[in-house]
Amino acid sequence: MLKLEIYAPESALEDIRKALLEMDAGRLGNYRGCLSYYPVTGVWFSGENTNPTIGSPGEWSKEPEIKIEVNVEDSVVDKTVAAVRTVHPYEEPLINVIRLE
Repeated sequence: MLKLEIYAPESALEDIRKALLEMDAGRLGNYRGCLSYYPVTGVWFSGENTNPTIGSPGEWSKEPEIKIEVNVEDSVVDKTVAAVRTVHPYEEPLINVIRLE
């Protein structure tokens, strides 16, 4: 079992939630789509050759975001990360994959 941590603007929550559900992430027994999210502050520097969704190339950005946490089976983690990337608004989304013991 793995846990995904996905950082995104809150406006992207529903699209990401739907993508996770389609991949069957967040299954707990007879429940599906189980996840949690909470507010965080994202800070990043956009390099000169970037096309940031928020901010400008060559500048620091600091924005409110949410951190989404969801469990996913090993067998579908690659497809799940790919599905999230297709709906995530950032050029380079931060998606941590963490092994659960």
